[in-house]
Amino acid sequence: MERQGVDMPHVECKDQEPQPLGESKEQHQGEESREEEAGQGPTSANRQLMMLEGKSGLYFSSLDSSIEILKKRAQELIENINESRQKDHALMTNFRDSLKIKVSDLTEKLEERMYQLYNHHNKIIQEKLQEFTQKMAKISHLETELKQVCHTVETVYKDLCVQPEATTLEEQTHKDGEC
Repeated sequence: MERQGVDMPHVECKDQEPQPLGESKEQHQGEESREEEAGQGPTSANRQLMMLEGKSGLYFSSLDSSIEILKKRAQELIENINESRQKDHALMTNFRDSLKIKVSDLTEKLEERMYQLYNHHNKIIQEKLQEFTQKMAKISHLETELKQVCHTVETVYKDLCVQPEATTLEEQTHKDGEC
């Protein structure tokens, strides 16, 4: 992020005498020259005007100093704002760095816990697989025994089926001989 500051435009005010409303310097000088041409010299109105100009000069110099004070104060405020922004930027940078460290630590702890759970589940799965393998071996042994039993039953059944026919013939012959 980029730091943003406040810049104050530097404006110079030249000491200019304000002119009374509705009159210009040229008009004022024209009136004085006309009065001098007429031979009258400075009138009481002109004397009053000169006194006003002296007072207005003091007023405007006071106003100029007030403006300078305001400019200095505004510049100080802008500098304070910029310093405050720099402090805020430094604070955010420190906050971001500490947050990164905390997130990294938390991630490591979470990863460690996750691997512990994996190990625990692996042990359980291994035990179940071992039980499964043992039961499958037992099932296979029982299947082999069942096949042997079935083969034996089949052999006995065949023997039984063949002997009754043989005995029935013998019995028949024996009965026939008695008769």
